[in-house]
Amino acid sequence: MSTRRRLGRRLIQLYTGLVLYGVSSALLVEAGLGLEPWNVLHQGLAEFTGLTIGVVSILVGAAVLLLWIPLRQRPGLGTVSNVFVIGLAMDGTLALVPDAHSVVVRVPLLLAGIVLNGAATGLYIAARFGPGPRDGLMTGLHRRTGRSIRLMRTGVEVAVVVSGFLLGGSIGIGTVLYAMAIGPLAQLFLRVFAVPAASPGSTVVATATPERAILPG
Repeated sequence: MSTRRRLGRRLIQLYTGLVLYGVSSALLVEAGLGLEPWNVLHQGLAEFTGLTIGVVSILVGAAVLLLWIPLRQRPGLGTVSNVFVIGLAMDGTLALVPDAHSVVVRVPLLLAGIVLNGAATGLYIAARFGPGPRDGLMTGLHRRTGRSIRLMRTGVEVAVVVSGFLLGGSIGIGTVLYAMAIGPLAQLFLRVFAVPAASPGSTVVATATPERAILPG
């Protein structure tokens, strides 16, 4: 694959993945059966402030990105894009999708949201334009403290879930299913969407991404 085509594929994967991630998160919100950890916090803050969950996601992402400075983390195109694209896609989807009241509808929405989230994660990570701000926070803490990525991830996510729940965020069976399924799903889709290695002499360098921060293993 030529350098130009490879770069084009990576960019398409990045933005497709980020948009689909926002869509998948919106489906989990509509299902109302529990959210992934960071969106528990986003939803709680949205309830508290009156802002939309997408706007809160953008503001939290920007705030987390500022924490990269003392951790000496370097953002990439994917990092900055992550902050804005996911929140906009989330709000856009929530504005278009009608409210779901029946369990017959909410359960399929939940399952579709989880599977789509795994596919979206595989797409944007495999593009290798840098980690999202929240993932970079975990790897930065790992490097600065010497503690394992698993411990940093667990500690951060427990803190955001508890904080979000206290503010009114949704925890439920969906939160548990997401935690159990996202690792295997993302690993599967990382293989599916892997970008072929650059040809010898290529000037395009893929930005390494911390899969271990996102995928339990």
